[in-house]
Amino acid sequence: MTSDPPPATAGRYPQLADRLDGLLFFPVTAYAPDGTVDLDTFRAHVRRGIDAGAAAVFACCGTGEFHALTPEEFARCVAAAAEEAAGQVPVVAGAGYGTALAVQFARLARDAGADGLLAMPPYLVVAGQDGLLRHYRELAAATELPVIVYQRDNAVFEPATVVELARTPGIIGLKDGLGDLDLLQRIISTVRTDAPGEDFLYFNGLPTAELTGPAYLGLGVRLYSSAVFAFAPEIALAFHRALTTGDQATVTRLTDGFYRPLVELRNRGRGYAVSLVKAGVRLRGLDVGGVRPPLAEPDPAHLDALRTLIGHGLGLVADAAPGAAAGTAGP
Repeated sequence: MTSDPPPATAGRYPQLADRLDGLLFFPVTAYAPDGTVDLDTFRAHVRRGIDAGAAAVFACCGTGEFHALTPEEFARCVAAAAEEAAGQVPVVAGAGYGTALAVQFARLARDAGADGLLAMPPYLVVAGQDGLLRHYRELAAATELPVIVYQRDNAVFEPATVVELARTPGIIGLKDGLGDLDLLQRIISTVRTDAPGEDFLYFNGLPTAELTGPAYLGLGVRLYSSAVFAFAPEIALAFHRALTTGDQATVTRLTDGFYRPLVELRNRGRGYAVSLVKAGVRLRGLDVGGVRPPLAEPDPAHLDALRTLIGHGLGLVADAAPGAAAGTAGP
């Protein structure tokens, strides 16, 4: 049995959709040298992100190694993130595995002070559309927290299924980590026509979302998760500002000079969508430790390449700053 949400949190949940506007920060989970969760360093990482301008904190999700955390560690990290945010920005926590465990994580997140859930794909099984719909509906029915469904891997939805998700009380959006723009366009169009009264959110959830940001923006998808924000908020914020204000010169400069090379580097190792990001945080001066198995640390040569690339990206931002401030940034 879990307690009902305390009065101080009642009523905050319906406003989550209105508060998700800006760069979405996915912090890494910090580990001490002995491999245990380092809450003090995690707090510092979350606080740095909030102070840098994060619009929301998505704690213990993919970048935060949700898969590697015990329920107790998960609860402590979500609580720490919520305490650091202190209502300044919303905190969304991961929830996953099978339905029963997803519900358990949802309750832990609620009790820890989260404002919403990112529902990860179910563990292992490749289910049909009816089974997926049942899974997410049961999760949404079991929690007061608004739910964002994460489309990727073994959780890929037909447009008609997303219509039913949009009609489900408590489900407020779809984060797309698949990258099939044809499918996403059909999903958006079908929800718009078949569920016109539903205010449903869409997120670009690809590992380095900035690279595809212009394409998603063309579909009307403005929200995206930025892994780069975890280690180089200056670059992530400069790109976000340029993308959302139509500064194509800066978008092109950062895409060609930083984001495309970063994706090419990320693609050189398995698990780099997490371990390379964590390495980037360390390179910027905060020792968040390594990754837990089965992930592995990046190759030393790739770390050197990342160090060089971060420096180059920061230089691009610095070079663009005077022109951007005057509204005359050039290529």
